[in-house]
Amino acid sequence: MKFTEYFKYFAFLLLIFCGAAIFSSAQTRNFPAPRENKLLNGTKLLVWNDKNSDKVTVKIRIHSGSAFDPLGREGVMQLLSDILFPIETTKEFFTEDLNGSFEIVTNYDYIQINTSGDADKFLTIMETLSAAVTNPQINKETTEKVRAPLLLKVLELEKNPAYVADQAIAKRLLGNFPYGRPQLGSSESLQKIDFADLLFARERFFTADNATIVIKGNVNADLAFRASKRLFGGWLKSDKKVPSTFAQPDAPNAKLEILDAAADKTSELRFAMRGLARSDKDFYAAQILEKVLLNRLQTREGKNSFVRQNANMLPGLIVFGVSDWNVGTVKKVGNQIALPTDMNTYQNNFLKESVKPDEFEKAKNAFAEKMNKHDLLDYWLDADTFKFGSVKDDWQKYQSVSQADVQRVLEKLQKEAVTSVLVVSTEKPGNNSATSNQ
Repeated sequence: MKFTEYFKYFAFLLLIFCGAAIFSSAQTRNFPAPRENKLLNGTKLLVWNDKNSDKVTVKIRIHSGSAFDPLGREGVMQLLSDILFPIETTKEFFTEDLNGSFEIVTNYDYIQINTSGDADKFLTIMETLSAAVTNPQINKETTEKVRAPLLLKVLELEKNPAYVADQAIAKRLLGNFPYGRPQLGSSESLQKIDFADLLFARERFFTADNATIVIKGNVNADLAFRASKRLFGGWLKSDKKVPSTFAQPDAPNAKLEILDAAADKTSELRFAMRGLARSDKDFYAAQILEKVLLNRLQTREGKNSFVRQNANMLPGLIVFGVSDWNVGTVKKVGNQIALPTDMNTYQNNFLKESVKPDEFEKAKNAFAEKMNKHDLLDYWLDADTFKFGSVKDDWQKYQSVSQADVQRVLEKLQKEAVTSVLVVSTEKPGNNSATSNQ
């Protein structure tokens, strides 16, 4: 056997060996069951007692997010989450006074408050959270206070070619379907929102029976339940059932959409197709396939490229993106643009080949590292939000993913309609650029 062939064989075996070690560690992860209770108002409570910790973590998740923003008023749920703690010193209070941390995460599927602090300050944490969650101060003044900085943030983002490309590809693929609309809202939609919109959203979604509280740390479970009952027991439950279905989007336009970039020497390429929901039986196969496709894309386009597939309640999208794509080669002058000859079949470079064993092993190992870092509490919260059953059963689904499963998802993607967007800067006429009509 030649040395180069031997080296390749040895490297492949080493990759499999290291991957097996990583994947084995993921397989042995423990999922200790919490003590579970439910308040009379419907709030679910999960408590893990960890006597070896001097800290306590408290997380509250509202199982509705920006997917429920009214059409034309995108940004309502983001503003609702921002208004819970409008005081800028809240984070300092948790970090300096409680020796912990504070953040709010808002996305299409949920609003989540993450806090931590010293275990002996558990009641202070709970009191602080209950005051904001059960009785948020929503009025004209507080609405304007949180809308102004969000509007400034969005105005800046809308100047960013990468953000423009991301929003454009989602809109082109999904239209008015929730994930086709901007999660933060747009500069136009935010200006339409008033405090009545936030009050309406609060009454429909920010309710006790649409929430889960998780607590982990050196805290007695009985104490945690009594404190939750006293502090969150008055939180109102919803008086109406919120529909969880949305009209599916029409088939996307397959023609490349070309948008002008605000910045010079800019070229942001995106193409996308429909993806899978978090609760889909092939979700984990799709996540591993994402890693396979990322490796393929970056082999051709370099580190300025990405493949992104978010885990949503409903089927969303898989996005392929390349920043600085053929900058200097792709030239747009007026309504004319020069593009590579294989532009119409560009996605085939990454989708047409079957998943190879080495690709599968590399992708599976990369995803195993991600799974090992996934927070235990968030995993239990995900089970409530996405309704995928028990955490242990879901973990078994992840462990059992095979190369054949990943190949099956790839074949499904090959049949999906693909749409694309290019955000590119326009050159001034007279540069003698080679152009072609599109």
